[in-house]
Amino acid sequence: MSGQSLTDRIAAAQHSMTGSAISKAVCKATTHEVSGPKKKHLDYLIHCTNELNVSIPHLADTLLERTASNSWIVVFKALITTHHLMMYGNERLMQYLASRNTLFNLNNFLDKAALQGYNMSTFIRRYSRYLNEKAMSYRLAAVDFTKMKRGAEGVMRTMNTEKLIKTLPTIQNQLDALLDFQPNSNELTNGVINTAFMLLFKDSIRLFAAYNEGVINMLEKYFDMKKNQCKEALEIYKTFLNRMTKLSEFLKVAERVGIDQGDSPDLTQAPSSLLEALEQHLASLEGRKLKDLSAASRSNTLSSAVSSLSSTGISLTRMDDKTEDNRLQQHKVRRIYSIATILCPMKLPPQMTHQMGGVPMMPPQTVMYNQPVLRSTNPFGPMPGTQVTHTHTHIYLCICHILEK
Repeated sequence: MSGQSLTDRIAAAQHSMTGSAISKAVCKATTHEVSGPKKKHLDYLIHCTNELNVSIPHLADTLLERTASNSWIVVFKALITTHHLMMYGNERLMQYLASRNTLFNLNNFLDKAALQGYNMSTFIRRYSRYLNEKAMSYRLAAVDFTKMKRGAEGVMRTMNTEKLIKTLPTIQNQLDALLDFQPNSNELTNGVINTAFMLLFKDSIRLFAAYNEGVINMLEKYFDMKKNQCKEALEIYKTFLNRMTKLSEFLKVAERVGIDQGDSPDLTQAPSSLLEALEQHLASLEGRKLKDLSAASRSNTLSSAVSSLSSTGISLTRMDDKTEDNRLQQHKVRRIYSIATILCPMKLPPQMTHQMGGVPMMPPQTVMYNQPVLRSTNPFGPMPGTQVTHTHTHIYLCICHILEK
């Protein structure tokens, strides 16, 4: 199935008639087209989350209503749109989603009618569980782990022992739900699931970076912890090693579907001697006799481990920064291009100005830019109601110059 369905067009027209711009944007972002939601609709919805006169519950409920569809395409795109707004929208949306008793109830979702319905339904169930876990993590920790401040003065590196031991399992649960998506490269067969996978890829980098910093902080505090704290911390560390292996497998899939191998972060594990040192310290606290390590040997092992994990953190941050820079660059190009299409005619050879492929084209017309639903997200765009002509040659040349850079 390609293109918007008749149902999509009717639904959009109904929302236009009722004046519900948010419902119309959600409808257009979640059409039956087998491609990811269009960026212009996502950008509009992000803008809505920042508007104080927009009802966040209404926006969230409209998205949730779309997941009641029988079509895997509509449901998948509703989940993608929600995830995108969680990542880039105002925090008010995340706060509201986290406050709900239930978010997505799609554990039994199955589309039997569509060609790819069975396969895609499996990923929809997994994806919805991750988004539920992401909202639950926010409820428990009052912070989005993918957005928190990182580095030596970051949240996870400066957290006290008691809070750290409570927080790290929450991150583990969210990461487990993400890695359970488990696609093979040959299952990423359409633009819908590919879009979801890229959002999960970005979350995995940021989430594991926070996880990694929390573990570094925990290891630095380990030898000063009480016995019960050491026991919990040791289990957390063992789980961390397992999750690092699973993340490596997840990133290999990303490499096979378009992420350059050179861009993939280097996940450097701590030396195996660290685990032995941690176990020996706990044994000594419990009064069990094991081989004793000297203070100097223990210090060297810990220092080497922290250095290895710090290297992993740097690699993750570099990957995250590069991914975000690419996203912002693409956004900048789209904005400049949108200005060009509004203010300037298509640059065609003289003989093609009014004809393309033998089909006559209308000559450039005066356009009335009149969309006063919300104030424009584009500071360079015309004010609603402004008459725009296609004769602004100086603007056209400036935009072309920027695009060529």
